[in-house]
Amino acid sequence: MVLNYLWIGFFVVAFVVALAKLIFLGDTEIFKIIVEGIFDSSKVAVMDIALPLTGVMTFFLGLLNVGEKGGAINVLARAIGPFFNKLFPEVPANHPANGQMIMNFSANMLGLDNAATPFGLKAMQSLQELNPNKEVASNAQIMFLVLHTSGLTIIPLNIMAQRAILGAQDPSDIFIPCLVGTYVTTVVSLLLVAIYQRINLWNRTVVLGLGGVTAFLGLVLWYLSSLPKEELEQFSKVTGNLILMTIILTFLLMAWRKGVDIFPTFIEGAKGGIETSLKVIPYLVGMLVAIGAFRNSGAMNYIVDGLKWVIGLTGVNTDFTDALPVALMKPFSSAGARALMIESMKQFGPDSFVGRLVCIFQGSADTTLYIVALYFGSVGIKKTRYAIGAGLIADFVGVIAGILLGYFFFH
Repeated sequence: MVLNYLWIGFFVVAFVVALAKLIFLGDTEIFKIIVEGIFDSSKVAVMDIALPLTGVMTFFLGLLNVGEKGGAINVLARAIGPFFNKLFPEVPANHPANGQMIMNFSANMLGLDNAATPFGLKAMQSLQELNPNKEVASNAQIMFLVLHTSGLTIIPLNIMAQRAILGAQDPSDIFIPCLVGTYVTTVVSLLLVAIYQRINLWNRTVVLGLGGVTAFLGLVLWYLSSLPKEELEQFSKVTGNLILMTIILTFLLMAWRKGVDIFPTFIEGAKGGIETSLKVIPYLVGMLVAIGAFRNSGAMNYIVDGLKWVIGLTGVNTDFTDALPVALMKPFSSAGARALMIESMKQFGPDSFVGRLVCIFQGSADTTLYIVALYFGSVGIKKTRYAIGAGLIADFVGVIAGILLGYFFFH
């Protein structure tokens, strides 16, 4: 129901804004721009997102099938079972979904987006098997999705690379603010959903789990902050790819040791990659086209200008408002937010306050609405319940945290 209102709302707002521009400003090109954007967004959804995703998903879903038959997923599920049982009480301790979810989170933390998506889609499918009402999102599915939309990433390699391309003196100077920002978003996401689902977080397992992760991130930060830029980037590249290759080899060796017929098992699981990609295409096209129409109509610019005016009335420093387009676009489209981030760094400079702040916004959360459409669409969920609201509230908190971090580190 929320997606229905949201989807229709994008088109209604785009039409109203475009009609107002035509009548009051004489902008005769505005509807042409929106219609051309509809065709472009449709093409991007299929050619630039769905089709490239098909190959990656085909490989990793095949690998996951090998991992399940070889016992690797069950080993991982048992290891994190005590912690996940508290957050996902509906999921049995030894269920494969636990291992798949932790692999999704791990890939995201390492910045391995291409690997994270197949793991996440497989986890959502496993959770759907436990879902008694196939059209309504279960508590476990909502918890997983909202945590995923928080976008916890230890090393924002893509952002640092883009800053280097644009000539930043120290491309990695946004590393710590991005990490703190995304961690804040993740913790808020966890608390919001736990409160709504009445999950008791004040127990030894959860406290030690969150405390252990926080301590580990603190140690990683302490070590990485002492490295020169070149060594930091090299560390992130080597570590992320080494871990991914270790996972692949471990899955294959465990399956071989258990006597699994590996390649046929891989093919069996890989077939699901094509099926899942075809299933999500309509959801991607629908959502990206609506977002594109909203953006191309100029509605986003009006919202930003309105926020600037309102914030200016309070007497608060408004230097951060030039970075708001990235924060507002991020829940809707990662590609759109990335494009706005690059444009802002080109306009204001990569080492300016705005240039750094847009990077913090980009690295502090994930694309909530895109992920909802992709993950819930892959299993046929039609009623998302409070998933979108919780994700957007966490995104908002992430934006506030990003602004505070930007002023603390760079203003």
